[in-house]
Amino acid sequence: MRFMMIVKATADSEAGVMPSQELVEAMQRYNEELVKAGVLLAADGLHASANAIRISYPEPGSKPKITDGPFTEAKEIIAGYTLIEVKSREEAIEWAMRMPDPHGYGQGEIELRQVFDPTDLTQDPETLAKEATLREQLERLKRT
Repeated sequence: MRFMMIVKATADSEAGVMPSQELVEAMQRYNEELVKAGVLLAADGLHASANAIRISYPEPGSKPKITDGPFTEAKEIIAGYTLIEVKSREEAIEWAMRMPDPHGYGQGEIELRQVFDPTDLTQDPETLAKEATLREQLERLKRT
């Protein structure tokens, strides 16, 4: 089971305030624990939304609409993420609870969401085979 820990933005992260060295080191230790446990798939922080672009689909069948950042409502913006693969929802919660306060100062908020497995979306054998082929190609590209 894959889960994404979504780190919500704060006014500071949206203003481009960088984390303290102490927090960077704490997150690095946490990521090392995830690696040692063999559950970490990816982990990254994101730049503030000032340089972001939103693409929306306001009308069915029409062209997408592009909106440049910054965006309001920091609590609705993602500041970073950690993607893990674990055996259960309970294990995902345990790992999320161990993450250091991602912004420090008691402002951190993490949303934990399960990632769809292809079999959650379809049981069509042809579609699942295509998906498996794409994932295999991606893995080969990563190794080169």
